[in-house]
Amino acid sequence: MTSIATIGYEDATVQRFLGTLREAGVELLVDVRAVAGSRRPGFAKTRLSANVREIGIDYLHLRGLGTPSDGRAAARAGRHDEMRAIFLDHLQTAESQAELHALAELVRGGKRVCLLCLEADPAHCHRSIVAEALGEIVPITVDHLRP
Repeated sequence: MTSIATIGYEDATVQRFLGTLREAGVELLVDVRAVAGSRRPGFAKTRLSANVREIGIDYLHLRGLGTPSDGRAAARAGRHDEMRAIFLDHLQTAESQAELHALAELVRGGKRVCLLCLEADPAHCHRSIVAEALGEIVPITVDHLRP
């Protein structure tokens, strides 16, 4: 069974975040944010991809596995059940399914994959839902990293 990881950068410094990825043996960071921007320096798509590349980790943005805007609004308001319902509906779209299956192929390819989003707590983040859905396609175990 293949092991994947998830990580949220909400409370992390860039240095601590990168150290956590390195220590976990991550080879491919898969950004599952719908919008890969961030007000936190070092975590917007361009800078983040450069940061991880500097430590030998590949970066891939799968926008279709991100939470739609109404789901992000629900999450910000602390309505996690609502966010989950919205995201589960979104996950059934053709784009999401295509990206989920592409992700499964990457996992089957043997690279140590880590799913990235903002939320520190994986229980309140859609990346856990992505990991659950991925586990229905390919047998995996999930390690939730906390930088």
